[in-house]
Amino acid sequence: MKAIIGRKVGMTQIFDEKGNVVPVTVIEAGPCSVVQVKTVETDGYDAVQLGFGEVKESKVNKPVSGHFKKAGVTACKHLREFRTCEKCAGDLKVGDTVKADVFANGDMVDIQGTSKGKGFQGVIKRHGQSRGPMGHGSMYHRRPGSMGPTSTPGRVFKGKKLPGHMGVDKVTIQNLEIIRVDLDKNAILVKGSVPGNKGGILKIRHSVKASK
Repeated sequence: MKAIIGRKVGMTQIFDEKGNVVPVTVIEAGPCSVVQVKTVETDGYDAVQLGFGEVKESKVNKPVSGHFKKAGVTACKHLREFRTCEKCAGDLKVGDTVKADVFANGDMVDIQGTSKGKGFQGVIKRHGQSRGPMGHGSMYHRRPGSMGPTSTPGRVFKGKKLPGHMGVDKVTIQNLEIIRVDLDKNAILVKGSVPGNKGGILKIRHSVKASK
């Protein structure tokens, strides 16, 4: 199973062999400890739980502390679970360490993170709607638009695009290429951007729709 937890460091650019500029995102990938291995017999499905980041024992409650002690690993700040198949379920065992070398240059990965929060936004920014005339005689500029007929059905349908909270959503970007793996710094360089702000926690796994 090719999967790891990472932390977004930021974006930069590098040059490839032909001298072209390639925008990349630097991700601190691991090291991660295997905290739990779930199987169909015991849990109903196959999965691997990884832990990332250090945290003091005093900051962890008793149930979580017992969970780490049962695995024989130090307490981790972040826990993430990755679904696996029956064939690769036995690749990792409790107590193993997953590092950035689980990936190689040229691998295609899917990265999941939490998008940036943008607060309360109107329909133009939140849903990409068009504004009305900006002349002084117009009474409609940046409002949501018609709420529907007044008599029938006499209500606003569920799902209508209206102003509201924007961002802080779980976002997954597929088929991102790994440009470089730095084992000394436990870092991977991914082509393009990934969800979230700097310091955000990411789930990185081998792409399910790899184009190459």
